[in-house]
Amino acid sequence: MTEHAHRGEPLDAVDRRIVAELSRDGRLSVRTLADLVHISRTAAHNRLQHLQQRGVITGYGAQIDRRSIGLVVSALVVVRVADVPWEQIARQLAALPFVEKVQAVSGDMDLILTVSAPDHEQLSQAILRDIHDLPGVVSTRSHLILDEVTGSPPAQSLGIWKA
Repeated sequence: MTEHAHRGEPLDAVDRRIVAELSRDGRLSVRTLADLVHISRTAAHNRLQHLQQRGVITGYGAQIDRRSIGLVVSALVVVRVADVPWEQIARQLAALPFVEKVQAVSGDMDLILTVSAPDHEQLSQAILRDIHDLPGVVSTRSHLILDEVTGSPPAQSLGIWKA
């Protein structure tokens, strides 16, 4: 398992700036990143490798608009499980079609899933058959996502982000 930053050394101001810049544009070249952060290319390269090894940077990818690829209906599905390790059921749930994200939560429910599908029928099938019928799932409660607004990524919080 990769050691995460919150379990080890805190991020310094330069590392926070690197994370902020990459959250704005994950396709930055090392040279451009170094220029933006005001460090040498070698230092930028070394810090990037260190951030990846520590598990701070877990990957690079495109942000996709669900609707533009035909996933026009989404829901948050709150799941209660019984006598199954959450890591095991979370992996099983994450492998199901249309399940985008599985998060463990506190409170009277155990997991929250983000599920997106092409239509209500396929969303219903994903929830009522695929998710609800999985061994260990005790109950589900679904909440359709009507609209969403993206919050503050690290780049927008740079001025208030403290070590």
